[in-house]
Amino acid sequence: QVQLVESGGGLVQTGGSLSLSCAASARTFSSYTMGWFRQAPGKEREFVAGISRSGGSAYYADSVKGRFTISRDNAKNTVYLQMNSLIPEDTAVYYCAASISTWPRSVGAYAYWGQGTQVTVSS
Repeated sequence: QVQLVESGGGLVQTGGSLSLSCAASARTFSSYTMGWFRQAPGKEREFVAGISRSGGSAYYADSVKGRFTISRDNAKNTVYLQMNSLIPEDTAVYYCAASISTWPRSVGAYAYWGQGTQVTVSS
């Protein structure tokens, strides 16, 4: 069982930055591929970014590539999402998730989820 707790959301203006963190309870944190997803009102949850077990490889949705950076610290059982050049379309609840799969992008591939943190970008 893995418990995930996100933090760092908030309100920011267009062009601003926010950094999200997700703390995991699992002693085997490094065994999981970690991902960030987001869900805007009335929309489906969508993949944002993922990072390999070691942290050596990351992959992103096209909509955030070049603006967002995912990273992890296995010693601290924490995964991060640095978000720069934010736009109103980035407004959503952001979730971190853990998967035993390799390079997963689908919601169904992730077994464990945090409760989410709200990110609001004003125009």
